[in-house]
Amino acid sequence: MTSNFRNISPKRTCTKTYKSYRRFKPYLAADFNNRCGYTDCPDFWFGGKNNFHIDHFKPFSKNPGLATEYSNLVYCCSYVNILKSNDEGDYIDPCDVDFNKHFDRAKDGTVLPKASSTEAKYMHSKLSLGLSRYKFIWKLDEMHKKKIKLQGAIDNPKNVGLKKDLLELYYDLDKEFTLYIEYLTVNQ
Repeated sequence: MTSNFRNISPKRTCTKTYKSYRRFKPYLAADFNNRCGYTDCPDFWFGGKNNFHIDHFKPFSKNPGLATEYSNLVYCCSYVNILKSNDEGDYIDPCDVDFNKHFDRAKDGTVLPKASSTEAKYMHSKLSLGLSRYKFIWKLDEMHKKKIKLQGAIDNPKNVGLKKDLLELYYDLDKEFTLYIEYLTVNQ
């Protein structure tokens, strides 16, 4: 069983121009929903915006005229940016194409290329999208969403009779959440 790769697709909206592509970072973070354009991992789990990179979809070393073109920039995690480097292979621009048509998530969060997409298979291999780190970050993100939802139920006065049971569930989830964070920290 699989699910969608991402829930919200990024879109480039900035119309400003800068001499340095680095000045676009706050706009890219917002347009990419603070998530890596290629893995959909939130920047939060990488230490925030300061630890995320800006990828040039078409490498500026080979396309110097695109170095500061906002339409050529992708907000991404450092791992993917380093692996992609100056490669001009068969990549899908995360803002031009719905990644859900090319990638799925396994039930455990593993990124899977769709068999029908040669681009997805290329990207999955070249960018190491099958690494456990992306599965664990997805799992942490899902658990974080559940914790927020559960906290809302605990705080709801209508659930006063269930509060003890809800708190127990919350603490169990929090323990598992902490174990995932510890694993991810050790295995980065």
